[in-house]
Amino acid sequence: MDANWDDLRLFLAVAREQSLSGAGKTLRLDPATLGRRMQRLETALQTTLFAKSPQGYALTDAGQSLLARAETAERAMRNAVADLPASTDVLSGQIRIGAPDGCANYLLPQVCAAICDQHPELDVQIVALPRVFNLSRREADMAIAVSAPTAGRLVVQKITDYQLHLAAAEGYLGSNPPIQQLQDLRGHRVVGYIPDMIFDRELDYLSDLGITRVPLASNSVSVQINWIRQGGGVGIVHDFSVPAMPGVRRILTDEISLTRAFYLIRHADDRRNLRLSLFAKALTAGLRAEVARLEALA
Repeated sequence: MDANWDDLRLFLAVAREQSLSGAGKTLRLDPATLGRRMQRLETALQTTLFAKSPQGYALTDAGQSLLARAETAERAMRNAVADLPASTDVLSGQIRIGAPDGCANYLLPQVCAAICDQHPELDVQIVALPRVFNLSRREADMAIAVSAPTAGRLVVQKITDYQLHLAAAEGYLGSNPPIQQLQDLRGHRVVGYIPDMIFDRELDYLSDLGITRVPLASNSVSVQINWIRQGGGVGIVHDFSVPAMPGVRRILTDEISLTRAFYLIRHADDRRNLRLSLFAKALTAGLRAEVARLEALA
């Protein structure tokens, strides 16, 4: 399994500081969280990257090899940002993005606002719908999806992976039987999608867990999250949404952990559209950074 840029960015800080505390100060992350992310990276790569001791984190041979790759990726990211034009009049006019409502509610607002700060003449419209967008009908200039389409005249770019876990409100957990393993969910009210309205197989989280009854169901991620926030039950949530849910915490994180991805989809005819290409570059970079930031706070 390959490391993504979010993993490499954190790895670079630990490798350079040779300690979790030093890297945590640089990244403004809790050292314990950073330690878990490094352990997850080592597990994903099936190799030991650091020789850990009271004196700090020293790179192993495998770690040194990954460091070279990570620094190459870092230079590529910097070059990509440097290639963006500095003038504020390059990105202007209206751009419409279609996206599933989890991304549209918890990621796109702040990412697009930051882009508009740099390009005041730009107007961005976010269309949040729980379905696949039809770019051939020009429903949007570009769309974000949770799976890569295989048909149509489309250009597809993977943006980033993201994580999902079970979560529940502290109040719900305190007033119901403890949840210590997956089997314990049988005695709890589950929040999730309406089964026959799941528009993408990647969103069918609960069936993968063997859960067939969903007492509180909606086709909207926002509705599901509000149910969970208000103590309605237990459900799968995006890690990047957890910081926006005070009083909600993830559970069974060692037993249940899901990874999905976001893809940017554009019509093939727009490949040579400089304005849309510049926006797409800024959008993908912003989404990667924001997912990494919010997941680190989860």
